[in-house]
Amino acid sequence: MQSSNNYRAVARKIRQNALVCHFHGKSSHISSGFSCADILTVLYGGWLNISPDKIRDLSRDRFILSKGHAAAIYYVTLAEYGFIPKEWLQSYCQFGSKLGGHSSHTVPGVEFSSGSLGHGLPAGVGMALGAKRAGKGYRVVVLMSDGEINSGANWEAIMMASGQRLDNLLVIVDRNRLQAMGFTEDIIPLGDLVGKFKAFDWAAKVIDGHDYKSIKAALDMFPFLDEKPSVIIANTIKGKGVSFIENRLEWHYKSPNEDEFKKAMKELEIS
Repeated sequence: MQSSNNYRAVARKIRQNALVCHFHGKSSHISSGFSCADILTVLYGGWLNISPDKIRDLSRDRFILSKGHAAAIYYVTLAEYGFIPKEWLQSYCQFGSKLGGHSSHTVPGVEFSSGSLGHGLPAGVGMALGAKRAGKGYRVVVLMSDGEINSGANWEAIMMASGQRLDNLLVIVDRNRLQAMGFTEDIIPLGDLVGKFKAFDWAAKVIDGHDYKSIKAALDMFPFLDEKPSVIIANTIKGKGVSFIENRLEWHYKSPNEDEFKKAMKELEIS
């Protein structure tokens, strides 16, 4: 297990490199990526059974970034852990780039193209069900935004997962409480997500999504209960790491100008 300091150093580098991607690519969704950077760091820092030299190994774990608009932070994470060349990041979201603004399965290490919110979990349920029926032992992890839980397809998938006793399925909800047009509780209130998931016969835990020990401890307890799918509600801050980006709706859409880029990079260097 890596120490919290090691995770922190890697997550800082991931945020810095993603900031560079957004600056040069003039792309949006920087705050969406920053909220889940710590979770991705721990997942790819040794917990997931995935490696660059075995990306087609049938026994590998499957990871789906359902909130595909956070592609930059995902691609930077993949580059940090050796799945794609770091040179690819230089052209992120630019004409002719291999790396577009939403995650694509054409990129090595990416299991599922996402961006159309509400599709990642149904696909993950299918993967987990396939593993069960084939007698395979791999795990399926889906990282979702809280805003996309507004989609009805997710609740169909949630019912299916518990009905099929998919205890090889883990959902992580990036609970940053902001979505495209405002705060989640002002648009379609999600309320007690733990209670909702438990009502659908899931095992649920709540953690601080920026605390590395809490993230790792929760992951290591998976599956939380036999014959039940598991969900982690990870309380996070949208734009975590840069003070003027945190909890600001406009950064769902903005890319940093040169002055903002320099200020953000300075904050990340001392975080």
